[in-house]
Amino acid sequence: MSEFEFGLIIAWHAFARWMMRCMTAAGVKDMTPIDVLVLHHVAHRDTEKRLADIGFVLNVEDTHVVSYSLRKLGGLGLVQSAKRGKEAFYSVTDKGRETCLAYRDVRESCLMPGFSGSVDENARIAELAQLLRTLSGRYDQAARAASTSPL
Repeated sequence: MSEFEFGLIIAWHAFARWMMRCMTAAGVKDMTPIDVLVLHHVAHRDTEKRLADIGFVLNVEDTHVVSYSLRKLGGLGLVQSAKRGKEAFYSVTDKGRETCLAYRDVRESCLMPGFSGSVDENARIAELAQLLRTLSGRYDQAARAASTSPL
């Protein structure tokens, strides 16, 4: 497990660095990895989303982190909010949508040429994605056990 965890750490840092640099190349500087993730999730399927739902899908426990990111993205003109009762619903602006499309273009030109796109490669990536989702559930379960376990 230690070898896997070290690989996960290295992969996370590479992925985080990629997200920030890809977003800079797409035209928006000084975004953190969580900002990029929140923007893309808000833009996903072009539907409004609540703060709690964004945190849930991204598996971010601290809603203050997501809330701060939404305020930052709003200040950049990438997302907007609409109040309904006590609840705020977030959606992507035209500028935010264009930014996500520019990010996709940079991703296609810089990242994707390293992949063959073969059926076998796609199947291996899908299998790896499933394994990561399974392991995230096990880590979440272990975190709950550790938080309730007496030392």
